[in-house]
Amino acid sequence: MPGTSQSERLRGLIEAGIALGSELSLDALLLKLAETAAALTGARYAALGVIDESGEGLERFVYTGIDQEQADKIGELPRGRGILGALITDARSLRLNEITDDPRSVGFPPNHPPMLGFLGVPVVLRGRAYGNLYLTEKADGPFSAEDQELVETLAGQAAVAIENARLYEDATNWSAQLEALNEVWTALAGEIELPRLLKLICRRLRGLIDARVVTIALPGPGGALRVEAADGAGAGADDIPGLQLERAASKSGRVLERQRAEQVDSLADDPEVDYEATQPLNLRTGLYVPLIAGGRPIGVIVAHDKEGDDPRFTDDDLRLAETFAPRAATAVDLSARVAANALRRVMEAQELERRRLARELHDQTGQELTSVLLGLKAVEEAKSDAERAEALAGVREQVVGTLHDVRRIAVELRPKALDDFGLVAALERLRETFSEQTGMRVDLESQIRERLPTHVETALYRIVQEALTNIVKHAQASAVSIVLARKANVVTAVIEDDGRGFNLAGTREGLGLLGMGERLALLGGKLKIESSHGAGTTIVAEVPLP
Repeated sequence: MPGTSQSERLRGLIEAGIALGSELSLDALLLKLAETAAALTGARYAALGVIDESGEGLERFVYTGIDQEQADKIGELPRGRGILGALITDARSLRLNEITDDPRSVGFPPNHPPMLGFLGVPVVLRGRAYGNLYLTEKADGPFSAEDQELVETLAGQAAVAIENARLYEDATNWSAQLEALNEVWTALAGEIELPRLLKLICRRLRGLIDARVVTIALPGPGGALRVEAADGAGAGADDIPGLQLERAASKSGRVLERQRAEQVDSLADDPEVDYEATQPLNLRTGLYVPLIAGGRPIGVIVAHDKEGDDPRFTDDDLRLAETFAPRAATAVDLSARVAANALRRVMEAQELERRRLARELHDQTGQELTSVLLGLKAVEEAKSDAERAEALAGVREQVVGTLHDVRRIAVELRPKALDDFGLVAALERLRETFSEQTGMRVDLESQIRERLPTHVETALYRIVQEALTNIVKHAQASAVSIVLARKANVVTAVIEDDGRGFNLAGTREGLGLLGMGERLALLGGKLKIESSHGAGTTIVAEVPLP
């Protein structure tokens, strides 16, 4: 600011302090600080270096006066050597007419603009050095003692502003972390499909640590780790070449064995990493965190390449991932347990159904066959043609009745029409049989014209079958409507009756609705129920198609 009066410079300093105090973004604050220092002193170039956790180098270097084209030609940003390093080890202001006058100067890299005069001022608060302000090339000559005093005052104001910005960023980061953890727990409460939960964990952790890609690998057959979910450099695990299978000898497997998180600054230099397998995505760094539940390892979270100029993860990233991992492990473990419990319930329901059919075969069909045998004995013992004809007629009637019962049981086990003609034909046959037996009117409407996957047809048939059984047992209905529809990759069955309805709270398990929901959940589907006293019941079953 050549030719500027003392009062004008002081006014500019006050205005700069107010502006710095209102800036909460640390990166924006650092750039504004460098620009303000340059403007107050008339320097052509200004920079601010932030000292890293070790106190020996720079973790950030923000500059002004050099355009992007020049910066690209210069290459790597300074790390804190030479004159810049001198201010790190000795946090005192340094003013030079020419940089080369100081023996600690190491020169400039190729394509760097020439710089003569230098003013370096530490940014210190309560004895802690946050960084240093560097100014060069004053427009009207060397930097003066007045310039140094002015920048030292600015640096004092900047230290407070930097601490406030860091506190604000820390609070914002913690808020984001709490939000991520809350989202995972909320998802856990209503999500039993493991792939969706794993994908959510990858997405939220990737956002928290600014990773280019995050994957979760779980043990598969033979102990090999398989990537089950991913977020970042691909839509899913299948889009990540070379990472689909990770053998037990890989880095992930070793981390799982050791049960401790590890940070790798260079994948190429770690002997446990299959570096060639990571090259389709040009991965350079890694963060490996085991998922431990109940004292046993159940998987590994792997993050690669922090976004930005430096792909290496920080200690804060590692601590955050370690904080996140136990929650994720618990969520994964509970989700797997819920899925296993759902499968157990379905199997128990199937076993109960088998027992019921066994009782019917033993009690009803067995008794009818015994009656046939007695009827045949009556034919053998008939003393006249008339008695024999009468006995044969009775046997024939018993055989027809038994055959009808056997066919009914066979249909309940697996209707032949379902295999031969598909879901719609099988439901049409079920509708006719149900109407004949109960006297209810049953309307069936289908928008599906093609065959569906076998497991989808079976699930929807069983859901409709169970719903009709519930209606005849509990609903006191006179009419039932069944509608099949397909939208995109979802098939929906809607079963509606005009019965007495029921209170949804506390009655789902008794009506078999829990088993219906679990059957659908195993296929990634959903069950929705609407009912109230006197208003009938509507059941909506949704099943996704592969």
